[in-house]
Amino acid sequence: MSNISASQVKELREKTGLGLMDCKKALEEANGDIDLAVEELRKTSGLKASKKSSRSAADGLIGIKSSDGKSFMVEINCETDFVARDESFNLFMQEVLEIVSTNGDKSLEELLKSGIEEKREKLVQKLGENIVVRRATASVDNADSSGIYLHSNNKIGTIISLKGGTEEVAKDIAMHAAATDPMAISPSDIPEDVIEKEREIYKAQSEESGKPADIVEKMIEGKVRKFLSEVSLTEQDFVKDPGLKINDILKDNDASIIGFTRFEVGEGIEVEKVDFASEVMSQIEG
Repeated sequence: MSNISASQVKELREKTGLGLMDCKKALEEANGDIDLAVEELRKTSGLKASKKSSRSAADGLIGIKSSDGKSFMVEINCETDFVARDESFNLFMQEVLEIVSTNGDKSLEELLKSGIEEKREKLVQKLGENIVVRRATASVDNADSSGIYLHSNNKIGTIISLKGGTEEVAKDIAMHAAATDPMAISPSDIPEDVIEKEREIYKAQSEESGKPADIVEKMIEGKVRKFLSEVSLTEQDFVKDPGLKINDILKDNDASIIGFTRFEVGEGIEVEKVDFASEVMSQIEG
């Protein structure tokens, strides 16, 4: 059936969010039956999404919001900054963030099965890139105050949960953590194997100095202490006032940090290097 009206295509596009040509083709194959066309598009959309799922998605956006005294943050990845700036991608981010914030008792895996995954597949079909709802987090349940910070590029976000203190203090610390990327809240939270690796590096460096063993040991421990102060949130110099440490701000406000999360888009994702010439040739040969 080739006599498909523009209004039918428009209606199907509004129902699915997919491209005009995909909708027109689906309607032709379904002989104008919109419900059947929706079913077929869901099948093909899922198929195409599956084919793209192996492609690296290390770009994207962070979404963050506070609702009823609790803060939520999600990371959604795509393959390119071009898609990350697309209005449809941004609307999907807001949808996911809303679902996460209104279903705080459910895991991301549960939420994906309850509707997010279907929306994701449609967006993959529409934008032509692999899209991944990678992770979600929330502030600590028993926090007295929480603060959020989202960097202007929407690619770095932080949540700080405090016992005591105020939202303003928590927000200042969240902004600081976004800038400094601390490894943990305090030195005692740094894994021992990380400390030992640093100690081994400092040992190799210090032994080359030719100084006595007791002096070398002091040099090593001094460098370890410096390392711990640099990567521990509470020991860092406050970016807005380097004369203060984060610990000083906490003490002045009778507060302690009981939760800290920092997301940066794509961190830890191994980006697949694609030989585009080989890819084109393989498609031609295929």
